Formats: sequence, C-alpha cells, structure tokens
Amino acid sequence: MKRVLITGITGFTGVYAAAEMTAHGWEVWGLGSRPVLGRERYHCVDLADPEGLTAVCARIRPHAVLHLAALAFVGHGDTNAFYRVNLIGTRNLLTALAASNVEPECVLLVSSANVYGTVTEGRIEESVQPRPANDYAVSKLAMEHMARLWINKLPLVVTRPFNYTGVGQSTSFLVAKIADHFRKRAEFIELGNLDVWRDFSDVRSVAEVYRRLLETRPLGETVNICSGRAISLRDIIGRAITLTGHSPRIVVNPAFVRPDEIPYLCGDASKLRGLIGSWREYAFDETLRWMLQEHVQ
Repeated sequence: MKRVLITGITGFTGVYAAAEMTAHGWEVWGLGSRPVLGRERYHCVDLADPEGLTAVCARIRPHAVLHLAALAFVGHGDTNAFYRVNLIGTRNLLTALAASNVEPECVLLVSSANVYGTVTEGRIEESVQPRPANDYAVSKLAMEHMARLWINKLPLVVTRPFNYTGVGQSTSFLVAKIADHFRKRAEFIELGNLDVWRDFSDVRSVAEVYRRLLETRPLGETVNICSGRAISLRDIIGRAITLTGHSPRIVVNPAFVRPDEIPYLCGDASKLRGLIGSWREYAFDETLRWMLQEHVQ
C-alpha cells in the first residue's frame, strides 16, 4: 500500500483529502502543528522545525506528499506570519524531504489563485502573469518561485486552487459565514464589499483533484483548480434566501471592506481537464444546500 503524507491534515481541506486518499487505497499519514490525542499515523511537528520534519520524513518515507499546511485567511492580522508559514515553512519541508533521502513519486504544493491578483475579466489560464495584490498572495507566489530551486531534486507539482467551500470550513471565510448565519436564522449579517465575484468549487471536488494529480504525477506543472464559473456575493445571498426561506438584513460594514480586495476571480480549468480528465463536480446550489441542510425547506 502506498503512503501519502498530508501536512495540515487536521485542517478543513486536510480532513476531506485524508478521507479521499483512504477511500482509494492509500495509507494516510498526517502532519500538524498541534497535538491530537489518540490519532494514529499522525506526527505533531511544526513547519518551523527542520530537524523534526527531516526525522518524520525519514521515518514515514512517503510515496507522495500533499502539502496543505498554510496560513490561508487573507485578512489575518500578522502579516509576517504569511511568510514564516507559507514560504519558509514550505522551504523547510522541501529541505527535509531532500535531506532525509526520501524519494517520493510526487510532491504536490498548494499555492493559490490569489497570485493572479487584479485580473478583472475572462477565465484565468495558468499563463496569465501573476499580479499579487496582498501579502498572502505574495507569500504564495514567493513559495512557487522558491520551490523551483528544488525542481531537479524533488518531483514537484504546483496547484493554484481558486475559492472552494463546504461543511466544516471556518466562518472566517465568506460562504461558510453566510451559511452559518442562515442556519442560525440570524436577524442580520455583516459583510464587506458585496460586488465581488468568485469561482467556487466544492471541497470534496478539490480533494478528489488532489488525489488524481498525485496519482497522475504531471511533474513540473503548475495547474489551476477551479470550476470555470464565477458567482457574485449578491447571488450567493439570494440563493441562500431561496433555499432557507429566511431573509436577514444585510449590513455592509466598512471594517470588512479590504482596500486590496480582488473584485473578480474566475479560473480556466482546461489544463487540469487535459491532465486528469473529468472529476466529480458539484453545482454551487448543491454545495450550498449541503452547508444549509438543517434549514432547507
């Protein structure tokens, strides 16, 4: 049985990725920065600990690595943390994999579609010149460039996922926040800029895509993960109202309006489809219904 090491396995995406890999015959090992009592095949090692990472990699000797661990919330208050975790932490992991004489078949690094920045129209292909507009995006693009230094030492694939959501996502993120308020029948919801459009996938789809990329191993490639369809914040709210019959008051809070907000992000999935073929995709209403299921009429 092949072994996969998933960093950030206890996070939102990690939970679904672990289930997906297990369901398809992989032996799943996890890495995280916090202790988890009673969990098998799990190591508590921080990405800031190169020696600890080297020891874990040498012990597990994974056939594949899915590097999910990252600081992902764009509005996070500690700017320097983006670089400590997303850039330096990833470098420590790659150093550990090389130093431990591990020879994985594929190391999948998760970047972000935020690196594209302020592209305002059309579907974004991987050839579009990145124009990161915030520190989170800069840290991810820097990670991509840094990883190229390892291209002759490790079998790397870089992914740029666009937005995705699902049950269990932190309410710091937009759709999860909206779904949480509608489930609780809240009287009002405070949001930032309502005039934003995003390409949303279902986390279950993303987990499948990660597995398929680890299995097909398009080494050296940078690949978008997206649906190819953009939906506006206003439309999301409207769909939640339709699904629940609840209509909370929408309050635009200036404190939630980010000056570096990217107004429109929609990806082109042509390259991904060419690499792995089709995968299970969910209509946005299906994902939203899943997240609202306690109060769907």
